[in-house]
Amino acid sequence: MPKRFEIVVSPEAERNIEEAFLWISERSGMAAERWYRELMGKLRTLESFPKHCPVAPESLLGLLDFEVRQMLYGKGYWKYRILFKIEGKRVLIAHVRHGARLYLGEEDEGG
Repeated sequence: MPKRFEIVVSPEAERNIEEAFLWISERSGMAAERWYRELMGKLRTLESFPKHCPVAPESLLGLLDFEVRQMLYGKGYWKYRILFKIEGKRVLIAHVRHGARLYLGEEDEGG
């Protein structure tokens, strides 16, 4: 049986999810419900094989001082990046970011 990891969603990731849900629900309540339900299902897959997900660009580029992995959720422009770190038998979901956003740790040059 695969090793089981506890999934812990950080307060920051909870805010990210809530903001995305509200934004989607302004356009379609049904789409927002489906997005949320499928996102939660995607997070549950990390209970078994979180190391199958690649190291995130933030770690590869040295933007963070710890290893962060990513899982992609969605399609095309609507893709979200689930950023997480593995701490022993815990998977800490740190952020859920729209794929069009800058990498975590990059400065927004626009102000």
